[in-house]
Amino acid sequence: MNDIFGDWKRSHYCGMVTAAQIGQEVCLTGWVQRRRDHGGLIFIDLRDREGIVQLALDPDRDPEAHTKADRVRNEYVVAIKGIVSPRPAGTVNPKMKTGEVEVEVREMRILNTAKTPPFMLDEFTEVAENIRLKYRYLDLRRPAIQQNLMLRYQVTRTVRRYLDAEGFLDIETPVLTKSTPEGARDYLVPSRVNPGTFYALPQSPQLFKQLLMVSGFDRYFQIVKCFRDEDLRADRQPEFTQIDCEMSFVGRDDVIAVMEGMIAAIFKETIGVAVPLPMPRMTYAEALDRFGVDNPDLRFDLELVGLSDLVEGCGFKVFADAVAGGGQVKAINVKGGASLSRKELDDLTEFVKIYGAKGMAWVKMTEEGWQSPIAKFFSADELAAINQRLGAELGDLLLFGADSYKVVNESLGRLRGHLGHKLGLAKKDEYRFVWVTDFPLLEWDAEARRHVAVHHPFTAPMDEDLALLDSDPGKARAKAYDLVLNGSEIGGGSIRIHDQAIQSRMFDLMGIGEEEARMKFGFLLDALEFGAPPHGGIAFGLDRLTMILTGSDSIRDVIAFPKTQKATCLMSEAPGEVDEKQLRELAIRTVTRAK
Repeated sequence: MNDIFGDWKRSHYCGMVTAAQIGQEVCLTGWVQRRRDHGGLIFIDLRDREGIVQLALDPDRDPEAHTKADRVRNEYVVAIKGIVSPRPAGTVNPKMKTGEVEVEVREMRILNTAKTPPFMLDEFTEVAENIRLKYRYLDLRRPAIQQNLMLRYQVTRTVRRYLDAEGFLDIETPVLTKSTPEGARDYLVPSRVNPGTFYALPQSPQLFKQLLMVSGFDRYFQIVKCFRDEDLRADRQPEFTQIDCEMSFVGRDDVIAVMEGMIAAIFKETIGVAVPLPMPRMTYAEALDRFGVDNPDLRFDLELVGLSDLVEGCGFKVFADAVAGGGQVKAINVKGGASLSRKELDDLTEFVKIYGAKGMAWVKMTEEGWQSPIAKFFSADELAAINQRLGAELGDLLLFGADSYKVVNESLGRLRGHLGHKLGLAKKDEYRFVWVTDFPLLEWDAEARRHVAVHHPFTAPMDEDLALLDSDPGKARAKAYDLVLNGSEIGGGSIRIHDQAIQSRMFDLMGIGEEEARMKFGFLLDALEFGAPPHGGIAFGLDRLTMILTGSDSIRDVIAFPKTQKATCLMSEAPGEVDEKQLRELAIRTVTRAK
């Protein structure tokens, strides 16, 4: 035991002191949250990771009470010994776990002093994020952030217990691997031993977990750090954590059933929510038709309704031309939305333009009928037919999109999600899951003039669509599945290709020739020739899942030391320049770019 702590030994965490300890002597340690002098009694709130307990110093009982209290300031690290007592009548705080008691301080030791922090370390103070991230070690003392990270730990603990019971083995895969630039950009690591060559940090353990199935381990999992050098958003980081799983001798339904059980266990053990099983499923085509996007938020309606057949050849040229040009016309009915102002409608129009729409037509349902600049272009029969299909009633707001299938679905689908949050339709304490299945296997990249994989090149096509790989590959569907929660994709996976001939055909369809395929994926192609079992798996985003469980608005609030949207660490000032000597050892020369 070091001298400063002497022979004292902590008996309880601060947040664990309750009425059960009344009359007992306790030894507590922690940080001073605040000090309050009420003239007679002096109170100190002492905080640790488990919560806050109130300390009481009474000058009538202890003549040195004021002297002891005057020695401490906010964020001083202290240890105390005292007796747990019930709070006086009228001072009980039912919102706190320790709210029935206080600790009468008998002895106090200051273990360390502290400078005045740049912001108050409580859950009430609003602090600019750049300040929080610069002093992240202080921000992490705040109870809300600590609770987020402790819940994150509960998630990983539940995952390990559940998957262990299901026969999965936790196996580590390499962090230094080979660059295979399909999709997002790799983070590269230069090799000193092999000058001029580079490792890549893994975007996913995808190939290695498939090789583990070839190796006969049958069920693998890993809670693994992955890296992608891409532009960031509120729910993305350059380094992120996956719950990564793979299973042998399974089909899609087998993977889904096991993973549903895991997600249900996570929700039950962390926030006490019972998730109904089995979870609903929806095909990719249905998701786009009804919601415009492949990650629909099912907490509210506002479904997209097709109107192309009703407006084909109508007097409104924008609608008629869209249908004649092979596009579509869709609308959503915002119940009670006629109260939105013209400025709010203009803002919604600007919103859909982000997703490629040229504009947005709107109609307010009033006692006189349609209030809209486009009303004059439609006959009475056309108006009646549109109203009937949309279920339009007095006070509703109808919002229309007319363009290509992709633009209409994307713009109205994103608008639907935006309105769900703006109008309070998406409740944070409601959790709606849906599996989205039957994704396209490939999509055409007009810029690259070749097919690219919708998920990744190792996803198996549906058995009944194998013939389409030769005749019409764009129509082939994949054995892929995403789990969507409240409009966010929290996990995605697929049954993999285990036949070498089909894998080679897949590479060929993507414009990856035999020589390039051997160079990038030769070890996988070789492995598939040595008895690869049918296998499939999935990866869940631990950060995003924890963000939803905690109700956080930013993924940075559930990561201990996150990066900014510019992929920098304000606390450690990474990334930073390195010594010229290090660069020479790595055979690297840097080029200064003009700002």
